[in-house]
Amino acid sequence: MQIQSVSIEDYISKIPEERRDAFKKLFDAVNDNLPKGFVESTNYGMVGWVVPLSTYPAGYHCAPGTPLPFINLASQKNFIALYHMGLYSRPELLDWFVAEYPKHSNKKLDMGKSCVRFKKVEDIPFDLIAELSTKMTAEDWIGIYESLYKR
Repeated sequence: MQIQSVSIEDYISKIPEERRDAFKKLFDAVNDNLPKGFVESTNYGMVGWVVPLSTYPAGYHCAPGTPLPFINLASQKNFIALYHMGLYSRPELLDWFVAEYPKHSNKKLDMGKSCVRFKKVEDIPFDLIAELSTKMTAEDWIGIYESLYKR
């Protein structure tokens, strides 16, 4: 289920009511803790944060002319998803997150390569996501991206 939206507010308004407050709280946990250099965005049917073209003119190699994505949030059919490219690309950050997760949640971590899925809103570890959001600057992400992905 991809939500079509023209703004972050529009996206959030289209989330099912029973998830909306938790989604907004998750959005704020990321937004309030990200280092300067990232900007809010709607892309790929999600809301998120990118490194803007004004900072990184080369942009995203998979979609030339678009900003470099970093974190996205999505309300899917059966869960809320957090996509964090740093978890995918930086093993030490992933190891930290996996080790910290049980300290913040009694639920099993449901995770793909960069995607953390929350099936129940009451199981979202907001403090952990806030801390995760502080762990990488835009400059860090550009350096990792250029060393690993840019061709």
